[in-house]
Amino acid sequence: MTGHIDPDRAQFEAFKALDRDHPIEMLNLVRFRAKADYPAGHDLAGAGLSGAEAYRRYGAETAPIIARLEVAIIWRGTFQTTLIGPQDEVWDEMFIARYPSAHAFLEMVTDPVYRAAVIHRQAAVADSRLIRTAPSPTGASFGCT
Repeated sequence: MTGHIDPDRAQFEAFKALDRDHPIEMLNLVRFRAKADYPAGHDLAGAGLSGAEAYRRYGAETAPIIARLEVAIIWRGTFQTTLIGPQDEVWDEMFIARYPSAHAFLEMVTDPVYRAAVIHRQAAVADSRLIRTAPSPTGASFGCT
């Protein structure tokens, strides 16, 4: 099975159709390839980088963009085990990024520097989930309030 690395057209259109004028939080779940898979001809194609190393390059190259857009990583965790759900979904990187609005996310993914850097993410990632959420009030119990 091929992993989920980039959104398909329908997913991206559904994202863009939602209200863009409020903060959003993006849950990121990422599984790395053992070896980064750069396209033939890329400068790093034969470098032998791990997926984690390629993903660090993606992070380093996109850091100035997310800083300019005032994006914040509000939670980061280390995977331990799955209690409910598929046992084969093991994640190497898990975090929540808060964007001031969906406009900021769209600005990020269309920025030319970001578009050049995303090659590292594509080389690094075997599978991922990117889930858009709207911030909601917290509480002292499970379930809807």
